[in-house]
Amino acid sequence: MKELVSYLKGDKAIWTFVALLALFSFMPVFSASSNLAYIGLGTGNTLGYLLKHFFHIGVGFAIIFGVHKIPYHYFRTFSKFLLPIVWFLLLLTLINGRVVGGANASRWLQVPFMGFSFQTSTLAAVVLFIFVARYLSKKREEPDSFQTSVIQLWIPVFVTLILILPANFSTTALIFSMVLMLAFIGRYPIKHIGIVIGCAIASFLFFLLLAKAFPESHFFSRVNTWGSRIENFTTDKADEDDYQIEKAKIAIASGQLGGLGPGKSVQKNFLPQSSSDFIYAIIIEEYGLIGGVVIIFLYLLLLMRFVVASHKASTLFGKLVVVGLGFPMIFQAMINMGVAVELLPVTGQTLPLISSGGSSIWITCFALGIIINVTKKDEEIEEEQKEKLKNKELRDEALQRLIDKEMDEENLDEESYSIEEQSKNPMEAVMK
Repeated sequence: MKELVSYLKGDKAIWTFVALLALFSFMPVFSASSNLAYIGLGTGNTLGYLLKHFFHIGVGFAIIFGVHKIPYHYFRTFSKFLLPIVWFLLLLTLINGRVVGGANASRWLQVPFMGFSFQTSTLAAVVLFIFVARYLSKKREEPDSFQTSVIQLWIPVFVTLILILPANFSTTALIFSMVLMLAFIGRYPIKHIGIVIGCAIASFLFFLLLAKAFPESHFFSRVNTWGSRIENFTTDKADEDDYQIEKAKIAIASGQLGGLGPGKSVQKNFLPQSSSDFIYAIIIEEYGLIGGVVIIFLYLLLLMRFVVASHKASTLFGKLVVVGLGFPMIFQAMINMGVAVELLPVTGQTLPLISSGGSSIWITCFALGIIINVTKKDEEIEEEQKEKLKNKELRDEALQRLIDKEMDEENLDEESYSIEEQSKNPMEAVMK
């Protein structure tokens, strides 16, 4: 075990909290997947969903381990080239997106020949946050005019948000809020942030006007859903979302202090998206108020470590990357919990590292890998560099030995088959 831990660099507390959340997720996912098992397979066997979740978590930790070995400043350059690729993927999702797991929105893109799909908006969020952190850290040293920042920063931000908005308003709002927070922390002028907010509101209103003008268009199909959710949240009008909230509240009330026990949830059989969007309600029903508070406490501890990591980062880019990638995870978790207890309207936000899903877990783990890389100490970086140098020297020595061996064999062959005349008689070689 100690040997395994020695391979894990960076903030050990972040590693610990992430591992605890991931380990805890198995029981709720195994229990809450019965709804999907009956709907999808008709058998009620949730073992397949448990194994699938185990695979997703396993691959996720492999991603964390692999990414945390890559120096985080490499992603500073990658973000500039990845952003156009992300725009292309988001456009494909808008045109040819699919529905996954009974959700009522086409937010997933099918990967050809691979048999799985992923939610492109999660990848777009990570790439965009790194891109914004790159710009702010660069222009902190060389300030630009507002007009230049509009071209280099805000137009790419708005293009990304516009491509996400038609299918996922909550994710768009979360990403935009985080970008504004990054701009504020990066000391972008307050008055310019105000102008950007005004432009964003005007753009959103224009989008709503287009939706009213073309109500039958595929790109505006979600607008009515947004309106109905806000209306249902502020009134007592019943619909599908109200049904989900009622079942979630029944689950929470049934849990009381200690819960019904692992796997003994009743509402998981009636609550849509019980293993993803509303898994927090199932957690409280099975583990009670104590279990719900423990989950909140783990997320808050993770937030605290993100704050410490951002404070200790040696570069401004590192500080902004930790804030841009770490804080959205915690806010997303709070939104998910707020929806379950009806503090917020229904959204499509999952509970990071706990809800079932493939791409959402993997992208979260990708972001965690970058954050952990930022938290590496100088001696850990130096140790890795020495290890890389040692490995390079070993490879060079092995290559040199191979070359020497080949040279020796060639020299031996030349001596064995040499036609050089050894005798004093010049005609002896011809006669032989």
